[in-house]
Amino acid sequence: MDTMLEARLQTKQRNTQNSRETSLWSSSFGMKLEALTPFLGKYRPFVGRCCQTCTPKSWESLFHRSIMDLGFCNVILVKEENTRFRGWLVRRLCYFLWSLEQHIPSCPDAPQKIMESTGVQNVLSGRDPGGAGEGQMPGLVKKEVQRILAHIQAPPRPFLLRLFSWALLRFLNRVFKSVQLHKGQMKMVHKAAQAGLPLVLLSTHKSLLDGILLPFVLLSQGLGVLRVAWEPRTCSPTLRALLKKLGGLFLPPEANLTLDSSQGVLARAVVHAAMEQLLVSRQPLLIFLEEPPGVQGPRLSALGQTWLGLVVEAVQASAPLGLWTGALAVLRILRGCSRSRRVCVRVHLAQPFSLQEYTINARSCWGSRQTLEQLLQPIVLGQCTVVPDMEKEQEWTVASGPLLALKEENQLLVRRLSRHVLNASVTSSAVMSTAIMATLLLFKHQKGVFLSQLLGEFSWLTEETLLRGFDVGFSGQLRCLVQHTLRLLQAHVTLLRVHQGDLLVVPRPGPSLTHLAHLSAELLPAFLSEAVGACAVRGLLAGRVPPEGPWELQGIELLSQNELYRQILLLLHLLPQDLLLLQPCQSSYCYCQEVLDRLIQCGLLVAEETPGSRPACDTGRQHLSAKLLWKPSGDFTDSDSDDFEEAEGRFFRLSQQSRCPDFFLFLCRLLSPLLKAFAQAATFLHQGQLPDTESGYTEQLFQFLQATAQEEGFFECVDPNLAISAIWTFRDLGVLQQTPGPAGPMLYLSPAFTSWENQEKLEQFIRQFLCS
Repeated sequence: MDTMLEARLQTKQRNTQNSRETSLWSSSFGMKLEALTPFLGKYRPFVGRCCQTCTPKSWESLFHRSIMDLGFCNVILVKEENTRFRGWLVRRLCYFLWSLEQHIPSCPDAPQKIMESTGVQNVLSGRDPGGAGEGQMPGLVKKEVQRILAHIQAPPRPFLLRLFSWALLRFLNRVFKSVQLHKGQMKMVHKAAQAGLPLVLLSTHKSLLDGILLPFVLLSQGLGVLRVAWEPRTCSPTLRALLKKLGGLFLPPEANLTLDSSQGVLARAVVHAAMEQLLVSRQPLLIFLEEPPGVQGPRLSALGQTWLGLVVEAVQASAPLGLWTGALAVLRILRGCSRSRRVCVRVHLAQPFSLQEYTINARSCWGSRQTLEQLLQPIVLGQCTVVPDMEKEQEWTVASGPLLALKEENQLLVRRLSRHVLNASVTSSAVMSTAIMATLLLFKHQKGVFLSQLLGEFSWLTEETLLRGFDVGFSGQLRCLVQHTLRLLQAHVTLLRVHQGDLLVVPRPGPSLTHLAHLSAELLPAFLSEAVGACAVRGLLAGRVPPEGPWELQGIELLSQNELYRQILLLLHLLPQDLLLLQPCQSSYCYCQEVLDRLIQCGLLVAEETPGSRPACDTGRQHLSAKLLWKPSGDFTDSDSDDFEEAEGRFFRLSQQSRCPDFFLFLCRLLSPLLKAFAQAATFLHQGQLPDTESGYTEQLFQFLQATAQEEGFFECVDPNLAISAIWTFRDLGVLQQTPGPAGPMLYLSPAFTSWENQEKLEQFIRQFLCS
């Protein structure tokens, strides 16, 4: 059976023999990339499709094949043609005239409608149990409502918005070379907005300029003034007042008070009424699902989930809203290929989908879940060998007051919707040239590589990224791209000129490796399934073959499908959800089959036919039972059959192709920074000073990672975020326990892991997935 890798090699050979023409992969950024394979020259993935399982109607109705060919536009390129006027004076004042022509709707009666809403009136009249109206004068409560409303928002000022748009347009043209937007993605958003439904954009948080740039982009495309949900702690009172006049929203601090607090009840009623009025008036809203860059802690933003919960509650409470359509927005900053210091910006808008449709379909995918301690601790300690048929329940983002005030099923809906949208946003993000170069230097050529060889490796990894449905955010001639990328990384690499004019590229030791690891994490989502599968295979072979043994010796071992499923499940449970970002509608067993299929497709695993068994490719004699035909979606345990008994007879071997050993090690090393940090955290258990606060123990572990890196030279895991992930994972696993303390929650070792023997079992469990 020919593998995908063999097919690619044959395609390259035929292309070399039959044609001397070079395929060119072009984009709107100006230059062209010399493609070494036909794949780059003919296809470019269109990213951003919504989930077909959860929103099939939106997936079909808001997309057309023709939008893939529309290309990019530069939204800050404003000329005479973008205005209604013509002439030499218009060419000089086109920015100003363009800002005057932008449509900015006004809502003068919005405060009055919020005051007359049912929820606020119930609080004012005292009908709401526990509300601020009980025992207080209605006039005082009304003033309090007005004060809270003034803290949340202010009526947008059209003159100030036009002046700010003009100034921002001049600023962006001086700072950025271009702001790229895909016309096809924008067409999908326009089609959703034309239905007359409220539009909410859920965005990642890649830059501090996101909250300013994204509203400008959507205003320039005729979608109106985008209301942005800002983080109040990062804004001064003066800046907060300015942002509110430009359409900003701020959550009042009283909304986070306890559920039985009268001030909290009043604030949440006002916020809910303001959100309902905003959606009824069809004003677009922007919510950031990620924490700002540089913030240590969980990836999902507690404030973002709070605003999303308010949206869900408002839609369910207001019948006139009908369907709610959301679009996912991702901001990426791209490095230009010229020598100018100005950079390019690219905004991704994923396919909109209906919240009502998602709510109906997503509830049918909810199954039983268990904590990480229930799933993994018995296996780690050797008390059990069977992995429970349950999904992992892991939530690191702390719920705020408005989210806790929702029904429990709505809280679960908001958490899963946030993770679903973040998964789609990450998939929509373009991979940068620095991420590809950092991955190559860190995980394939840490001891150095010649530039001539690096050119081929860069093209290969770019092709593999595109093959997996991820877009790249660069173009240009191959040699120029690699040289420009090395210039961007010049502080972290050493260039040595050798004979015949070639260059030797060597990563600098020490903190530079930490920076390269941070950049390479951007590429991990594209190869995550294969990386999980490769580490699982490594764990399966750990007890059979020495890790230093030859590849041929490892290829002799038979790997059963059930054993592979078990190892993949164990690793999936161990890895944090903030890293995996698995779609909530996809079961773990379904993902296991996807991982196994990926390993087969990339040529690492080949099916082994055992004597007397039916060939794996023989599908004509399979018995299609009614159970197979009517199995609910997302509940498959095997791609060909529902019975695990049939999977027990399937075996695989590692492929013996020449490129497989290097590719296998490359995939294993992609997860090595995180797994190495977890293993070091297990080693540190008998050295750390416990009990201690969470922040104190995190600092202890981070210092230990630094000291170990100085001894072993492994700086990839010296990251405070990895230290936090290790501590939180150990807390969920039951290794660490948490109790209230005067200085905050205190961490201490659980009784099950106070013994050195169990700590050693934990470390060995983690290290089985590591590849030296």
